[in-house]
Amino acid sequence: MSTNKETKKQVVAEVKEDLKNAKVAIVTDYRGLNVEQVTELRRALRAESIKYVVVKNTLASIATRELGLEVLDTYLAGPTAIAYGFGDQAAPAKILSKYAKSFEKLEIKGGLLQGTLIDPPQIKVLAELPPRDVLLAQVAGAFAAPMTGFAGVAQGILRKFVGTLDAVREKRVAEA
Repeated sequence: MSTNKETKKQVVAEVKEDLKNAKVAIVTDYRGLNVEQVTELRRALRAESIKYVVVKNTLASIATRELGLEVLDTYLAGPTAIAYGFGDQAAPAKILSKYAKSFEKLEIKGGLLQGTLIDPPQIKVLAELPPRDVLLAQVAGAFAAPMTGFAGVAQGILRKFVGTLDAVREKRVAEA
């Protein structure tokens, strides 16, 4: 077996592994970016533990076919790089969207979010989500609000009950 075939098989295996493990994979066209811009983008992505890899479309397509993710092939045309997010699902979208504004040549083509195809407008929505801790605080607040209301109502009922008992006690003391 030639080294070239082995290298291609290794690339396909790596793309498959990354697609399997990534929570989000965003496909970009980096055509027109200079080395300095690509380096800056990679550095920003790496800081958030996001893997950014230039791939050959044919090899990526073989990997998607083997995983049953052929829907991603829609975005595998022209120079392609894929950002794989293994942690925060919104982080790759946020960083790529930020750099797409700075570097007009960077094009976000589309991607996968937990195996579901997402298009550029959906990636933009994902990029605009508040950070995870803010979302969790909002959810906790939403759960706490009804409980706080219930506690207030229960406290009011308890207060009325105690007031009624106190009135009965005072009436009995007055009668005695």
